[in-house]
Amino acid sequence: MKLLIATHNKGKIKELNALLAAEGIDVIGLDEAGVTFDVEETGTTFEANARLKAVQYAQATGLTTLADDSGLQIDALNGEPGVYTARYGGAELTQTERMALVLDKLDGLEGAQRSARFRCAIVLANGEGEVVSVKEGVCEGEIAQTIAGAGGFGYDPIFYLPEHGITFAQMDKLPKNQISHRGQAVRAILPEIISSLRQ
Repeated sequence: MKLLIATHNKGKIKELNALLAAEGIDVIGLDEAGVTFDVEETGTTFEANARLKAVQYAQATGLTTLADDSGLQIDALNGEPGVYTARYGGAELTQTERMALVLDKLDGLEGAQRSARFRCAIVLANGEGEVVSVKEGVCEGEIAQTIAGAGGFGYDPIFYLPEHGITFAQMDKLPKNQISHRGQAVRAILPEIISSLRQ
């Protein structure tokens, strides 16, 4: 059973493969599928962007396609970076510079004043590009005072989980997948993935 993951992001493909391999699902990314174009993410919500990617990549490849759009929402910044998470502060910034920008904007705030969440919208489209299912996952936390940890990707080194006392980037993969926004969304949509691939 082959499932196209609508991303070039190796970290995201690896994370989803860890979640789906146990079900006998063969996960491939856009590079492996030979997809050379990028879908323009013009949506104003995570779900809208995930829909655009799922539908267009499914139509282009004829493969059942799973697309997610996820990001960081920081309450003190009125929900920023939100849908601009991957390019926050400008496309020319490195990920480390983006994290530094967030930390700088929250300078002087403590604890619950730094409340934030990772939100993930995930969309499954069949090989004809028809949307089969939409699910969402949310993981609540805070923005850490400093960058910590070498695991994960994106903003994981500054996403702090008070109940665990560590950032996402310091957490082992298994417990992270249990609580992460993407892990929640994938588990919610898994029955539809299996059903679609077996048709």
